[in-house]
Amino acid sequence: MTFSSKLKEEITEYNSNLIEKRAELSAIIRYDTNISKDKITLTLENAKIARRIYSYLKEVFGINIKIIIRNQKRFRIKQIYILEIKEKMKEILESLYIYNKGKKIKANANYFEANDEKIAYLKGTFLSTGSINDPSTSGYHLEFVFTTKTDAEFIKNMLKSLKFESKILKRNTRYMVYIKSAEEISDIIKMFNAIHSLFYFEDIRIYRDHKNMVNRLNNCEIANQEKSISTGMKQLEDIEFLKQNDLMDLLDEHTKEVLEYRYKYPESSYTELANIISLETDYKIGKSGINHHFIKMKKLIEKYKSEKKL
Repeated sequence: MTFSSKLKEEITEYNSNLIEKRAELSAIIRYDTNISKDKITLTLENAKIARRIYSYLKEVFGINIKIIIRNQKRFRIKQIYILEIKEKMKEILESLYIYNKGKKIKANANYFEANDEKIAYLKGTFLSTGSINDPSTSGYHLEFVFTTKTDAEFIKNMLKSLKFESKILKRNTRYMVYIKSAEEISDIIKMFNAIHSLFYFEDIRIYRDHKNMVNRLNNCEIANQEKSISTGMKQLEDIEFLKQNDLMDLLDEHTKEVLEYRYKYPESSYTELANIISLETDYKIGKSGINHHFIKMKKLIEKYKSEKKL
């Protein structure tokens, strides 16, 4: 079972009040049904979601619902649950703000002003059109898929009203509202009261963040080592230049000592070089002191080249 499926099943375990049930049903019937003149048909693959919708419809509207169970044999055998509603269709569609006077209407933010209603509506939207990548196998990604741009923009604005930033992407003939922020996806799972899924998501997130931090530190260490080696090789060339042009005696004893140790340890960083000199000689020096001596060497070479017009 996928992470999305487990999350959806956990959402169905949380019971709602009557107002929240209406909001959730409004999203499910708007986005995941086939509406004809004589019936409303919902086709579902998850038994727990089918049971939730069935019980909500019975409780809110007091109707009889026909249930058809079919075995689908494409790739693997699985059961499909079909709910058929033929009673009180006009009342259902109008009270859930889907139809008005026989015509389908756009979803309106004014229908769901309270945050609890918005959350319930988003739950229904997620149960019918949503999915979340398993954080252990790929990047962080939550999406809702719609057949119209109007529906996508409505959900995007509803998410924004709850402080979630999302984007819309057209994929073939459909529109996808998606979020890639791990923190926001975590907050949405928490908002849906799916605590077990939240713990799983956060455990993976902490592990991945720690792993990424270790990788970044390793990359920084490698980059610093490469920089130290490159700097050391260039300084060896400068030391050779001083020797070839008899310039070493123009430097003070401490500078010559630092250059001598650089010659011995060309791959060491300034900090490592300072520690070696401090341990092996009476000259106590730090990283900034090492840098100071190399600046003196550089200035001497530049002065010499300027005078000789090299």
